[in-house]
Amino acid sequence: MSRKRFRRMIFMIIKRMSEPYYQGVAAELAFFFLMSLVPIAIILGELLGVFSISMSVIHELLSEYVSPEIAKSLSTYLSYTPSGTISVLFILFSLWAASKAQFSMMRISNYSFTGHPSGRGYFRERFRAIKTIVFTLFTLVFSLLILVYGELIIKVFSAYVTDFLGLTFSFDEAWYLLRWPFAMALYFFMVSYNYYVLPTERIPFKKILPGSILASGGMLLATWIYSYYASVFANYDLLYGSLAAIVALLFWFYILGYILVIGIQVNVVWDQAK
Repeated sequence: MSRKRFRRMIFMIIKRMSEPYYQGVAAELAFFFLMSLVPIAIILGELLGVFSISMSVIHELLSEYVSPEIAKSLSTYLSYTPSGTISVLFILFSLWAASKAQFSMMRISNYSFTGHPSGRGYFRERFRAIKTIVFTLFTLVFSLLILVYGELIIKVFSAYVTDFLGLTFSFDEAWYLLRWPFAMALYFFMVSYNYYVLPTERIPFKKILPGSILASGGMLLATWIYSYYASVFANYDLLYGSLAAIVALLFWFYILGYILVIGIQVNVVWDQAK
């Protein structure tokens, strides 16, 4: 990419984000992210329960990569013990509630590409958002399965290689090399899939890659910076008291939502800036 094209993209994105429509979209996404947490926890808990995985795995990952305030808030919302007797109707209701953020992203994507947020009508777009959140949840479950049972899978594979092929296979090195790159690849695929399917107008996959790369890397970088800031500098307890954890969580969601919207704008202006 030339320097001139890069500058043109920056100016185009700033101009688009200054439109009245985009002034509150990050706050809207942050609100719907928060509203979707409990329904997502219910569905995730039931899916992970099938594979004998508790929600504590998610809590451990959160405590390792986000600030204590955010981890505390998320642990509160994501605390769910699978019952095994949940009804299909309740699952459908949970999916409907969990897809609110997806539906909001869908409307933002439609407006960014076509200028009309409605797409093909409310109910058709709503059910399309449910399909997207189902795929996203299964991707999350598969990623957690790899993190939890990947060690066992590699051990079985290493035993097969050693016994039948007569080759030495280092389990520790393979697991160290494959675990997180595979999880990161699934994370990038999940972000790219959402950018690809959310617009009603079908966009070629290669045209959503720039925004997917920016959003994937940007959300990870923003999470790391904000976690450090919230742990070292911010003192939400002093200002918000008992609401400090929720405020810290909402502000994090606001940053993530803003980055996701910027990623959509990158996909829109990528060809226009040539």
